[in-house]
Amino acid sequence: MVNEVNQQRRRFFGTAAAALAVAQFGLSGGAAAQAAGPQSGVAPSFGQLRQIDAGLLNIGYVEAGPAHGAPVLLLHGWPYDIHAFAEVTPILAAAGYRVIVPHLRGHGTTRFLSAATFRNAQQSAVALDIIALMDALKIPKAVIGGFDWGARTACIMAALWPERVKALVSVSGYLVTNIDTRALPLPPKAEHDWWYQYYLATDRGAAGYAKNTSAFAKYIWETASPQWKFDAATFERSAASLVNPDHVAIVLHNYRWRQGAAQGEAQYDELEKRLAAAPAIQVPTITMEGDANGAPFPPPAAYRSKFTGRYEHRHLAGGIGHNLPQEAPRAFAQAVLDAAAF
Repeated sequence: MVNEVNQQRRRFFGTAAAALAVAQFGLSGGAAAQAAGPQSGVAPSFGQLRQIDAGLLNIGYVEAGPAHGAPVLLLHGWPYDIHAFAEVTPILAAAGYRVIVPHLRGHGTTRFLSAATFRNAQQSAVALDIIALMDALKIPKAVIGGFDWGARTACIMAALWPERVKALVSVSGYLVTNIDTRALPLPPKAEHDWWYQYYLATDRGAAGYAKNTSAFAKYIWETASPQWKFDAATFERSAASLVNPDHVAIVLHNYRWRQGAAQGEAQYDELEKRLAAAPAIQVPTITMEGDANGAPFPPPAAYRSKFTGRYEHRHLAGGIGHNLPQEAPRAFAQAVLDAAAF
């Protein structure tokens, strides 16, 4: 009974927060509709874009909500950008959270501080970017949420640096790459699902992605979220973040490294060894999956044992695809609120 009451209070709080977001952030009727479910249309700016030196990067990020609120970091995937959280952010900010949404390396206004730095996109390097961002912003601990590359990064942070993660929201669950098994063949259908990784491992694929970045991204959006009716303005808003001098190099290295077709850097070897052991995640976690995800993803039962703290999985119906935070912003925001309250 106590559980039921708590769940009702959380659902009420999330609804109230969404309503308050409309008032506080001046969202239009169209944006309010997006907060309620997967709609097309472009929402207004959801925060001021800022820049900060952090580790190897000058990171571009949006910040919203009270400066002294409990921090939440939201991490996007590929080929997406910070606007995946444009409708999630005001809901959380209105609930009193300090929300930070960074462009990952190779995206948006994030830049390498040195031209000499290797454009590395192996998983541990990307995760360390976010740890460096937290250090630069003097954030000792935060709720972390993400999807695709962002979910992998969030899982790695929770596994390797649990003292920095208050709670985790991960779309598609435990996405850590095991370098010891990445070369093992999969069944034919599973191999087919990863077609773009094989394409990007070739010289032809590298040239094709560089020449057709926007068209490539749009095709991934369409196939990964086959029921999401996004409009041209929504896509172009995020596609602009792919026009980054390091974007192609970062994407190519990420997928080539994951296939074992490109080397990482020795400075990350110890972290990758720890990740190859598939460490359990002990922090409170909510995993999520949409019913119309057209991208490859593991079944929830396959990763359930990897979460040893308080845990809940949420399956979303209604044609929700791979870009879950943008397609179902209210559900994602509610998961963050609930995980933070665990």
